[in-house]
Amino acid sequence: MNTRTSGLFELEFPQSLGVFDDYASAQKAVDFLSDEQFPVQNVLIVGTDLKQVERVTGRLTTGRVAAAGAASGAWFGLFVGLLIGAFSNEGSWIATVLGGLGFGLVFGTVWALMGYAATRGQRDFSSVTKVVATKYEVLVEHKFRAQGLQLLARLPGAQANPFA
Repeated sequence: MNTRTSGLFELEFPQSLGVFDDYASAQKAVDFLSDEQFPVQNVLIVGTDLKQVERVTGRLTTGRVAAAGAASGAWFGLFVGLLIGAFSNEGSWIATVLGGLGFGLVFGTVWALMGYAATRGQRDFSSVTKVVATKYEVLVEHKFRAQGLQLLARLPGAQANPFA
């Protein structure tokens, strides 16, 4: 974090206004506080109890790896070919673009297959991952906590706050 934004994510003496099961509930609480003219610039929503979730998207086969490598290589080769072709005065522009595309296709395929072979079948699936919070805590500067708790007690559907 750079020095200009690090202060934005800090409170001097933060105290909890509540813990919520999802971000939407925490956001709803802060929105309610804002509607009630509470100084929300003194509030943080902090995701806690982080966990990594990995969604398996499919099997990896040599064919799929080769196709994905060829596709990404082709896009990169096309980009390089267009870039070189735009600034080159010699030869056919279309030949430069097609040459870049072809080179990228071959290079991408070979590189992807080499990477896949290096794993030796230890990871024969594709996936995507993300880190998610399981709880969201609303923190407030200590001098505004009593006012915030008082207002949140009036929030429609509010439950008892274990931090009060």
